[in-house]
Amino acid sequence: MSLQANPQGEQAGRVAIVTGGSSGIGRGAANELALQGASVVVHGLTLDEAHLVVQEIRIAGGHAIATAGPIDDPETALALVDLALSEYGQLDVLVTSAGIQRYGTVLDTPISIWDEVFNVNVKGVFLACKAALPELRKSVSGSIAIIASVQASATQANVAAYTASKGALLSLARAIAVDEGPHGVRVNSISPGTIDTPMLRSTARLLSDGTSVGMQALVDDWGSAHALGRTGTIQELGSVISFLTSPRASFMTGDDIRVDGGLLARLAASAPKGEKK
Repeated sequence: MSLQANPQGEQAGRVAIVTGGSSGIGRGAANELALQGASVVVHGLTLDEAHLVVQEIRIAGGHAIATAGPIDDPETALALVDLALSEYGQLDVLVTSAGIQRYGTVLDTPISIWDEVFNVNVKGVFLACKAALPELRKSVSGSIAIIASVQASATQANVAAYTASKGALLSLARAIAVDEGPHGVRVNSISPGTIDTPMLRSTARLLSDGTSVGMQALVDDWGSAHALGRTGTIQELGSVISFLTSPRASFMTGDDIRVDGGLLARLAASAPKGEKK
């Protein structure tokens, strides 16, 4: 049975912007916010991709509009807010999910790649928040969810720029939460574990033999590192994002919420094998 939007849900009567909303975690957030009653501005890298998500939302009975543009461009951020106001008359929620992954150590990461990662993953968030905050202050319950990563707290090898950018987002979220608390705006970061997204599948294709079987085996292997023994879904992330940005989470701000299936709860080292008693 297909899901249907609930006009009386936890986001009823609210308006949200989701950057990176055309794919992956952003897509899950846009869909769940709309299912919970929000009108959503879905931002994507291309308008065609954003339109596909808007179509999903409208089929489910929700309200959404598509837009696109490079998120590290100040004009894109301002246009997002202008579109929300012109279409829906207000802004209550910002979810920043646009991001890129690049590989390399500090020694072998070109400066151009470092700048690219930080421009999208950090500057893009800064610009979106800067553009949205004046309107979020006017909301009865303005809220921002910044999508970070467990790699802000623990890291794999060969991802120096990506890990550094996600660590910066945790600090940025705390800073905005402190500054905006007196204005009634809540700001939290979310640190997902391994989530089954197109970005993850692209990485699996790169690191496996490229076949569907090989890719799935690698995704399953990554999932097995989590206490739940699997990867997460964008729907599961979307549910957390919707709750965290809703009035139901009214006393949560400045926090980093791990949604990682127990990934960081498990030590890599195995317990000693002793005699059972």
